[in-house]
Amino acid sequence: MDPTTLRLIQGAAGAAASSLYVDDVFSTFLYTGNGSTQTITNGIDLAGEGGLVWIKSRSLGTSHVLTDTARGSSSQLYSDRTNAQGTVSDQVTAFTGSGFSLGTDALGTGTVNASATTYTSWSFRKAPGFFDVVTYTGDGNSTKTLNHSLGSVPGMIIVKKTNGSGQWITYHQSLGASGWLLLNNDGGQDTNNYGNWPFGSTTPTSTQFTVALDGSGSITSDEYKLNVSGDTYVAYLFAHDAGGFGDSGNESVVSCGSFSGTGFVNLGWEPQWIMIKPYSQTYNWEIYDNMRGMGQPAGASSGQALRPNTSGAESGASGISFEATGFTQTTFGASYPCIYIAIRRGPMKTPTDATEVFDDVTYSGTASPQNISISPNYTDLVFIKRRTSADPPVWTDRLRGKNKYLRSSGTDAEATWDANDVINFDRQASFGLVSNTTGYVNSSGQPYISYSFRRAPGFFDVVAFLGNAASRTINHNLAAVPELMIFKCRDAAIGWGVYSAALAASEYLVLQTTAATVSSTSIWDNTRPTSTVFSVGSNSISNANNGNMIAYLFATCPGVSKVGSYTGTGTTLNIDCGFAAGARFVLIKRTDSTGDWYVYDTARGIVSGNDPYLLLNSTAAEVTNTDYIDPLSSGFTVTSSAPTGLNASGGTYIFLAIA
Repeated sequence: MDPTTLRLIQGAAGAAASSLYVDDVFSTFLYTGNGSTQTITNGIDLAGEGGLVWIKSRSLGTSHVLTDTARGSSSQLYSDRTNAQGTVSDQVTAFTGSGFSLGTDALGTGTVNASATTYTSWSFRKAPGFFDVVTYTGDGNSTKTLNHSLGSVPGMIIVKKTNGSGQWITYHQSLGASGWLLLNNDGGQDTNNYGNWPFGSTTPTSTQFTVALDGSGSITSDEYKLNVSGDTYVAYLFAHDAGGFGDSGNESVVSCGSFSGTGFVNLGWEPQWIMIKPYSQTYNWEIYDNMRGMGQPAGASSGQALRPNTSGAESGASGISFEATGFTQTTFGASYPCIYIAIRRGPMKTPTDATEVFDDVTYSGTASPQNISISPNYTDLVFIKRRTSADPPVWTDRLRGKNKYLRSSGTDAEATWDANDVINFDRQASFGLVSNTTGYVNSSGQPYISYSFRRAPGFFDVVAFLGNAASRTINHNLAAVPELMIFKCRDAAIGWGVYSAALAASEYLVLQTTAATVSSTSIWDNTRPTSTVFSVGSNSISNANNGNMIAYLFATCPGVSKVGSYTGTGTTLNIDCGFAAGARFVLIKRTDSTGDWYVYDTARGIVSGNDPYLLLNSTAAEVTNTDYIDPLSSGFTVTSSAPTGLNASGGTYIFLAIA
């Protein structure tokens, strides 16, 4: 089906044409059980549009629980069991317009809401080009043709008998008519035991799929039959590269493919969720998502796998990493060909409100676990500074993993938190702190400032890559031309490099020093970035040979952020950023001479009087007794009392401001 027709179908279902995004149809939501009742608000309209909720305890050896709107909230299936569906009234109790509700989970198994137990939930909303749920009753014929509403050829179909024991029989387009898999089993594809596939001999179409009673006449167990007379079934259908999403209405959000051997798998977009199965081997299914942690690079050990064919708790697994245009895997070699289903990372929509993607929060350390509430749904980068002590500003991001941090006041390589200092990203509308061994983030009674950034088109992106000291381009997902880029080699004592659109393509700044602009044609390969790639050369600051690199990219997003430059006057100077209510965050650096990297924010105060500032290039405590900037509704004002590092007559400066 062409994208235009697909968008009209979406409009008929209640979404305006070209207004559906991946965040509207899929969510990974992490929560902690309370043993009582709670409502999970993840932004997915399950009550109005229909769909599936899949829940798994992360810390307990309990079954995966699947509940869908077609069968009703009290009907539970378990992907690691062949049992008939159960009727449980106090687990998933209702579907809502923005998620689902949970009951007391009183059976004692702790599958969805046991007190103090951590869970992950994956919500799949019915939508053309993404996902559908179909229920049916078998008629006993050799085949049965069923209608679906994907509006495209399914890439993967999972069928389970609901009124009795039955296997989770799984079709995947990469296996074709020669084989099928069991979601509840670690076995390889079945190409011989039962001859023709349980889905009949007809490939699914954009409107229908076929199920079979017994393709070869040799199936003896009803558990493998998908059309037994009077038996009831549920089918979950996933689209493949079908389009229908994004501003243009032709972007895809789900892909069902295969790979063999290690290396990069190109999707054309960055995934947030992936399920993988080596289809020729006895090997578990594995599910990864970026909320629970993905290590960078692919060999990092912070990825957490859950396995739908087992009841086991999540466990660390190396070998999978999410990249800007696909994923890299190093676990499965040439002898382990795999199928996968991958879902695109959001958001796909350019933000219009800075609170969706940024927050500045002050807090007091407790030396014990605490969550710091923020306005975005989640954060991809946090940097934190203890305000009253000579501690470095520390940077931690989701791609590198919660136990890794960098210090912008020096050239130090990436360091690893011990178990008492981890910054947890697996929180909704917050980030988690553990203890205070170093004192950098949570020392008892100490004041801190935190800055949280969420990746979003046109605003901010994070890219991890392996350096090679040679001219090359690197893909990014900023969906805009980066105007400010901050680079660091993670595993060597190499300085931070900063690209600014206000400088020449052969110039850069150094984050950990006060130095003026430095010239090097090898830093950005003398090439400016584009809306899809940035360039690096042989300079180790931007592309160290075999160095694990991290890059933070910023752009001007109208009404949300402004990356710009100005020339100092030595007198009061208004900087218009196009904002409606002033800047909440301001970063300024002089470029033509020495000057610190000044940071101001409204959490500590941008007022008409004194304004606290800290320096990204220094361990020094914040300074509180100066009045160098003032509020301005359209941006910020640099005062006449500001030093040469902020407002020398004729001096040149770059800045990043966030509304």
